[in-house]
Amino acid sequence: MASYFCPCPRGMEAALAEELGEIAQDSNGLKVHNQVPGGVHCSGDLHDAYRINLHSRIASRVLMRMAVTGYQNENDIYDLVLAQPWEDWFDVDHTIRVDVTAVKSPLRSLEFTTLKIKDAVCDRFRDQFNKRPSVDTKAPDMRIVGFLDARQFTIYLDTSGEALFKRGWREETGDAPLRENLAAGLLRVSGWKPGTPLFDPMCGSGTILCEAAQMVQGIPPGARRRFAFENFNGFDPAPWQAMKAAVKVNPLPESPTIFGSDISGDMVEMTRHNLRCAGILFEVPLKQIEAQEVKAPTEAPGILLTNPPYGERIGVRGDSTLPEDELATTFYSALGTTLKQRFAGWTVFLFTADLGLPRLLRLKEARKTPFFNGALECRLFRFDMVAGYNRREEAKPKSV
Repeated sequence: MASYFCPCPRGMEAALAEELGEIAQDSNGLKVHNQVPGGVHCSGDLHDAYRINLHSRIASRVLMRMAVTGYQNENDIYDLVLAQPWEDWFDVDHTIRVDVTAVKSPLRSLEFTTLKIKDAVCDRFRDQFNKRPSVDTKAPDMRIVGFLDARQFTIYLDTSGEALFKRGWREETGDAPLRENLAAGLLRVSGWKPGTPLFDPMCGSGTILCEAAQMVQGIPPGARRRFAFENFNGFDPAPWQAMKAAVKVNPLPESPTIFGSDISGDMVEMTRHNLRCAGILFEVPLKQIEAQEVKAPTEAPGILLTNPPYGERIGVRGDSTLPEDELATTFYSALGTTLKQRFAGWTVFLFTADLGLPRLLRLKEARKTPFFNGALECRLFRFDMVAGYNRREEAKPKSV
């Protein structure tokens, strides 16, 4: 049994642990352990690493723990890495990359620590084969990851390769696309399930819609890409191919339940293209329309989930040091009115770095959950659009 660490977007740890628990139902040995800031620990055999890579929508990577030790300086780290049987896992002809992250480490230079880890791996191969692996920082065959806290150093071998949010279907993106695993996490946190109406009125390049549509169709997120474990020494493709062949896709929905729109016709076309690339075989109705002009796409209420423009995407929103942009203020005021008037019974989720958004919408959030989009601190605001909301607003006495 091996120990694994699955990093994820910060704030998504509980959602990832829940997802890993569901993946573990198809395994005899996969066990989910503790959540820590930025990820979830679990354990299982190598086939369980295959399984997580294939099925996890929220994990960023699946890192296999090679060793852990207390440390005082970089030499302790070098010695631990040198002692690991890297040659059991990959050949000297494979290219490598080393990444290090740290929390409260007393070491002064992460760059120097990274260099010591790389030297230890290369020295191990040179001692045995009189040859050392080459470094490739852009597209390495193998990624080695070190993690330092105040007292311990852990060294991992990455089983994923490219980050798991790179599903293999995205060919076109907008200016600031939401990462696929963050979109999938937001869908889970919102409580959305296939069959429930879902609407994204500012869909951009369609990340939320593509993730939801793949869930509806039963397409695993890792079905269309390759992984680092396929380059491991002794890799047997038969169990991996059997695991992929065992996936049962769902019947296609008879009527649409997922809908999107965007003010940009180019974004709408980009979303259509990305849906095709993601293997979606059913209709996802899309419209070019301003968000404040939209109407509920179904009679039955559902979930509206969107990532509205903010912060770096339009250069003003999200920066409290700048005056509020009049255009944005007008837009969000109109959007709030639209939500109250046309989305009675819907649950609305807005993912944004603009923490003052409820005030601009003139809505009181039912819940706000902190998450990070990369380094950007964000909130997922939930608004319950109860029936009669707008009538009650109109009935309130007006100040004179």
